[in-house]
Amino acid sequence: MGGGGQQTESSEPAKGVYTWEEVQRHSHRGDQWLVIDRKVYNITQWAKRHPGGIRVISHFAGEDATDAFSAFHPDPNFVRKFLKPLLIGELAPTEPSQDQGKNAALVQDFQALRDHVEREGLLRARLLFFSLYLGHILLLEALALGLLWVWGTSWSLTLLCSLMLATSQAQASWLQHDFGHLSVFKKSSWNHVLQKFVIGHLKGASANWWNHRHFQHHAKPNVFSKDPDVNSLHVFVLGDTQPVEYGIKKLKYMPYHHQHQYFFLIGPPLLIPVYFHIQILRTMFLRQDWVDLAWSMSFYLRFFCCYYPFFGLFGSVALITFVRFLESHWFVWVTQMNHLPMEMDHERHQDWLTMQLSATCNIEQSTFNDWFSGHLNFQIEHHLFPTMPRHNYHLVAPLVRALCEKHGVPYQVKTLKKGIIDVVRSLKKSGDLWLDAYLHK
Repeated sequence: MGGGGQQTESSEPAKGVYTWEEVQRHSHRGDQWLVIDRKVYNITQWAKRHPGGIRVISHFAGEDATDAFSAFHPDPNFVRKFLKPLLIGELAPTEPSQDQGKNAALVQDFQALRDHVEREGLLRARLLFFSLYLGHILLLEALALGLLWVWGTSWSLTLLCSLMLATSQAQASWLQHDFGHLSVFKKSSWNHVLQKFVIGHLKGASANWWNHRHFQHHAKPNVFSKDPDVNSLHVFVLGDTQPVEYGIKKLKYMPYHHQHQYFFLIGPPLLIPVYFHIQILRTMFLRQDWVDLAWSMSFYLRFFCCYYPFFGLFGSVALITFVRFLESHWFVWVTQMNHLPMEMDHERHQDWLTMQLSATCNIEQSTFNDWFSGHLNFQIEHHLFPTMPRHNYHLVAPLVRALCEKHGVPYQVKTLKKGIIDVVRSLKKSGDLWLDAYLHK
């Protein structure tokens, strides 16, 4: 699926002709084929070196990965050079271009829409937009520190400082997300460097940890065992399928019929300050990712140098913990309202558009909603075109909605209030399904 060292292009013709049945047999960890534009590639060894991580490419083993390949790579023609040595053949002329009985007309119409998006320049970013966005984050950081420097550390001013820092942290999350998706600069390397600066130096986290996790989410959203965002570690049961499975097996790691209540205690408050923090540190040390560790430590060095004179060591630790607590609430509600109330299931081998639309919904556009969510209120458009700069989502949204209406694919748009309420409702619904299965099946 792209990247890696320089390879020499081969002029050899395709070596074999395969059916979908043959391709689908190669979908195991030690034996993986996939199809891109009817060409069959053996990615078994390459998957280990895939820059996006072994899992994201392996999720498409035995499948057609054409739309995923186009979605993840801003310059597909460049990446195809590295696919050349992996080419083992092509689909037989009698085989359809789509696998698993997917709707050929829908797939073709979506690919035509993508061609239109590229021709209209909707994948090109306005650098001024992102420069100003970064500027407002740095301004919030400076104002928070200046507030204490000029007026002191009263409780009210410390609270205001915390709110400003939490805002800058949340907005930095959305900005590093842009760089991570290579949606700002034409050169991937520039995006990578800026992402490490924002997520590392401005937030104290790891770019590689985020990329490997988040790309899987985009590849197979809301698919159990493939999307890490729905791996709830037995703390929650999600969707309609998992609760029934747990109930039938009499699994009760938690009182799931109360999960819509204890979610408020262990979900938004703890995700970033506890779970993510532990996972990030563990991942950097296990993978010996010293570059990301250095970026991360530069954040904490800067933070304590700035705030130790005002609060001392214990006070500075309390401040960053409280900021993370506030940011975590913001992050959880924005990210979950687009996905948690949607369909969750095991792999169903849907086409790209149907898969993304079944797992995502939009929140109404407004100036506040755009800013508050980092334009992830346009979650549908972001998932269909992950390398598209966010300021263009509203331009492509009417085209996506029209395509969905043509093919009868539900396109959901909610108010911000309903999106938040539906998170709790979906948790209660799943908990009730678990209790019914646990008691009666």
